[in-house]
Formats: sequence, structure tokens, C-alpha cells
Amino acid sequence: MSEQVRNTGTPEQPFLYVVVCAAGVASGVSKLITAAQERGWAVGVFATPVALNGFFGTDAVRAQTGRPIRSAWRRPGEPRPFPDPDAVVVAPATFNTVNKWAAGLADNLALATLCEVSGLGVPVAVLPCVADALASHPAYRESLARLRGMGVRFGDPYAGQGEDGGRPDFAWERALDLVERG
Repeated sequence: MSEQVRNTGTPEQPFLYVVVCAAGVASGVSKLITAAQERGWAVGVFATPVALNGFFGTDAVRAQTGRPIRSAWRRPGEPRPFPDPDAVVVAPATFNTVNKWAAGLADNLALATLCEVSGLGVPVAVLPCVADALASHPAYRESLARLRGMGVRFGDPYAGQGEDGGRPDFAWERALDLVERG
């Protein structure tokens, strides 16, 4: 597939960045993209480097968005494949990403993008996917508080285990509700 952008976000079609982290539910990110497109968003996907290692269907996502998946920095002189975002969704958001972002660490493009948009007043919604044992870690709780203080909007936590031992659905559309609220 060409690295050319098929269309850009316009005033008529706002642009949504979707940041995908390495969690098992990432395989369903196409549900979020479909829901966003049905709501009128153009979508560009960023992925953490580990998420690219089989956590979601990269070819399907590229075909669905008509854009490359961003995971590495551009070289000097290369054009920007995405316009500036009107909103950002981080889903699924892992323990590692939440903590690094809150600490201001930008050791990959997805994190650098999150650190940058945090200072631009762009609505950001997060759907955490963190095991209960990790979610109880003091650093994680402090990271959530810091990010909330920066205006980041959080959906309910998802640990991946339902009461009956099954896996409940991941609430992809909740992220859109969070960024679209006034």
C-alpha cells in the first residue's frame, strides 16, 4: 500500500488520532475505527512498537483508514501523513503507556505524540486495559491523577476478566463519547 494519504481531516471531517497499545483487546481496534468513521471522523492510527508485533491486524487497519500506521518518526523532509488532531483516543491504554506518558517520557512516537497533544488543549480520551494487580500500584494511581489533572478523560478500567470468568466486551465507543462531550 502506498504511504500517500487518501484524504485529510477537514472542517467538515474532523481528524482523530487513535493510539493503540500492546494489549490483547487491541485486536478489536477496527471496531473503534468503524464507529469513529460512522460518526464522521477521519482516523489516523499510532501504535506503540510492541503493539505492532501481532496485537492487531495492521494491514486491515491501513486499509480501513487509508493511511499508514505511525510508529516511527519521520525522516527530515518527509511530509506529515496526518493533519493535526481534533481529538485523540488511547485504546487500549496499558500500564506502561499510562505511566510513561504521565512521567513525560517520549521514548517512542506514540508516547511523544501523547506528550505533545497534552499541551495543545486537544480532547484526549483513554480506555485503560490494566490488570487489577497493576492498577493497584501506587505509581499507576499517581499517573491517573496527573493525567486527569491535565484534562485527560478516562473510561472505566478494563481488566479483561468478567465475573463469570469470560471476557467482557471492550467499550470502544465509550472513548468517542468522552472526546465528543462538550
